Amino acid sequence: MDPEATRTARESLDLAFHMSNILDTGLDRHTLSVLIGLCDLGLNPEALAAVVKELWREQTASPSPPPANAPSSAS
Repeated sequence: MDPEATRTARESLDLAFHMSNILDTGLDRHTLSVLIGLCDLGLNPEALAAVVKELWREQTASPSPPPANAPSSAS
């Protein structure tokens, strides 16, 4: 990728991330970059949005499991 294309891609991601923050999507820069890349590959943006919403819903609905190195209470 040439330097100009790299700069343009970075600026585009910065703008998309700024809009994402204004809209309070909760997406971090890396996740947003992956989603944009998937759209660039031809995946349906509405389908991706539905998947992200479902993942957020599942994450907030179920309690997170304890860390793998957490001590067991079954002693």
